[in-house]
Amino acid sequence: MIALDTNLLVYAHRAENPFHTAAIKLVNELAESKTAWAIPWPCLHEFYGVITNPRIHAVPTPIEVAIKQIEIWLESPTLQLLSETPEHWPYLRQLIAKAKLKGPMVHDARIAALCLAHGVRELWSADRDFSRFSGLRVRNPLRACE
Repeated sequence: MIALDTNLLVYAHRAENPFHTAAIKLVNELAESKTAWAIPWPCLHEFYGVITNPRIHAVPTPIEVAIKQIEIWLESPTLQLLSETPEHWPYLRQLIAKAKLKGPMVHDARIAALCLAHGVRELWSADRDFSRFSGLRVRNPLRACE
């Protein structure tokens, strides 16, 4: 199963982003395929926070539009939302200890731990920080668009 990180969701949503066309194509292909795909819950939370933030976007996405976008993704019958289970802490603890993480990097470790605990085959992200987490295959599907 492929999971999507926040940045690809943002790129797919924000038309002014230079990667918008490629990102929306990728997200739509996953959403319309018969194969299971995933979004970690923290990525949906972060997506909403980023696109509605006036400090990030001169014209932020209106709340109603942001909510509708999330609901459209949730309608995909093959989407699996990744959330913490009782097995989450051992994965997170190992990632934090091995990479000696502190501060905001714990957010990325949380996403990586969710992916590992749910058997995600590959996390698609444009964030190179995920490379510090061994055991999780990370790929930037937009690299050819750079």
